[in-house]
Amino acid sequence: MQPHYTDSRSKKPAAHIPRKRFGQNFLRDEGVISHIVSAIHPQPADHLVEIGPGQGALTDSLVSSGAQLDVIELDRNLVPGLLAAFSVHRNFKLHSADALTFDFSSLVAANEQLRVVGNLPYNISTPLIFKLLENAGIIRDMHFMLQLEVVQRLAARPGSKHWGRLGIMTQYHCEVEHLFDVPPEAFDPPPKVQSAIVRLSPWREPKWPGCKEETLRKVVQAAFAQRRKTLRNNLKVLIDVTRLESLGIDPGARAETLELQQFIEMANSTDD
Repeated sequence: MQPHYTDSRSKKPAAHIPRKRFGQNFLRDEGVISHIVSAIHPQPADHLVEIGPGQGALTDSLVSSGAQLDVIELDRNLVPGLLAAFSVHRNFKLHSADALTFDFSSLVAANEQLRVVGNLPYNISTPLIFKLLENAGIIRDMHFMLQLEVVQRLAARPGSKHWGRLGIMTQYHCEVEHLFDVPPEAFDPPPKVQSAIVRLSPWREPKWPGCKEETLRKVVQAAFAQRRKTLRNNLKVLIDVTRLESLGIDPGARAETLELQQFIEMANSTDD
């Protein structure tokens, strides 16, 4: 279950009963809210996009910063309260939509980059992150509340049990910073999982400009298809043992032991 924000301050939409369908747990801790806003550090010249504003715990501070703020809310029951609380601000715009299908490029003016914030419900966090990575060229940074385990996967290093497809493909596009954890008691009702805040900052210039990204995705997916099996077994359809050895990679190793650079070298060595 993944938290949604709410606001216990003066600008608060009407009371709303959390809905299990959307995994809603409303953030009540003012200290945590302040810590998140400080990490984002919104400025008047920014163009912010908040995914899942809930009842507006972050929205209040974001819109008050003077930045252009577009919010995307899937739960239509929350829309009237958000409009009542924040539509007075000329820099506020609400989109009643699903972030998984939303066209983020439609928000971007010439030479502009978005700053994306909010919480990503647990059940859609991975596909939504991959969708946003496809738009990395128009995004300056992203600050998300996620389940702690997801943040650990995003920030993982080789050799860790958390190292896998999500972390590799995210780190291919971004610098990943695990900022701080948020305990269940900061929410009402408390979720059954620990949460954390992560910052994703797309690389300003491609770090691996010659990489075949589509092939990299295929190689990483195949390499981790069965974590206990070796590269020899998992990659046999894509890369033979001789080629692995020519790259200095042990065919008997498991995918979780390899660096991102080694996955890139494998992708670039294929004939695709």
